[in-house]
Amino acid sequence: MPVIDVHTHGVGGYETKGAGPDDIIRIAEIHGSYGIDAVIPTIYSSSIKRMRADIAAVKKAMEMQGSGVGDRGWGRKKSSKPQTKKMKPATILGVHLEGPFLNPVRAGALDAHSFLPARISHYKELIQGFGDIVKIITVAPELKGATGLIKTITDTSVIVSMGHSDATYGEAEAGFNAGAKGITHIFNAMRPVHHREPGIAGFGLTNPHIYVEVIADPFHLHPKTIELIFGAKKPDRIIIVSDSVKAAKKDACTLGVADRAGRLLGGSTPVTESARYLVGLGFPKKIVERCVSVNPERYLAESGLRGIRTICS
Repeated sequence: MPVIDVHTHGVGGYETKGAGPDDIIRIAEIHGSYGIDAVIPTIYSSSIKRMRADIAAVKKAMEMQGSGVGDRGWGRKKSSKPQTKKMKPATILGVHLEGPFLNPVRAGALDAHSFLPARISHYKELIQGFGDIVKIITVAPELKGATGLIKTITDTSVIVSMGHSDATYGEAEAGFNAGAKGITHIFNAMRPVHHREPGIAGFGLTNPHIYVEVIADPFHLHPKTIELIFGAKKPDRIIIVSDSVKAAKKDACTLGVADRAGRLLGGSTPVTESARYLVGLGFPKKIVERCVSVNPERYLAESGLRGIRTICS
């Protein structure tokens, strides 16, 4: 079963923002060194022009991998021994757009000034020429026009994941009914659960059909919060993600990434390491393994991306 990370911005000094295709390839290589078979590079919210340039870099990197250029092995020592599967670069499967249709109240570490109204015209401008590689887009469902946008996006076989959102339970449910399939890094950058208003996080926990991304490291979620997620959700609807960023170090990926004020800026733990962390906490190994393999594979099938095991072989 291939190990898949559907939400990574970068790692080891490389990131998707302002990147060239070689940078994207390097991100894939570092993830591959941790035993990750496939990744969905995630584009930061920015101007449409900037996001399109970053998407183009990922598309070029995908073309390079397809031609074998992406297996050149940057930074590796030459050896006559065949490469192990663990050292194989992760296959780039497409892109995840984290924005720009998000709520500035829940911007988190993203640039709130880049957020745009939920207009179909903006979406079409953003993905023109890239419809074949855009697999996931995060949208705040409470924005004016968001439900119509979600339906339009879903009709183009792109997965909508709800996040960076101040949505009430009802607004999240409306987004789901419009076609949204997931929730981006549940509990992070969203309205918290309240006993009189469960909000988007409460919807994610209680709806049996929606997938939830989980940043399963010691910094983003308390172990008991992770226990709550696994207790409330069907195991086949949990997807472990890294949300890793440029500052995540190649050789020390268990450190938190935060600014001077203590605000978390993203993840730093590869999904394979997160899986080991969860098993160490006592979560069943077979269930955890599914959260980094079978579950994201099934999730991506919602975008028409099938045959991932063959692609990664």
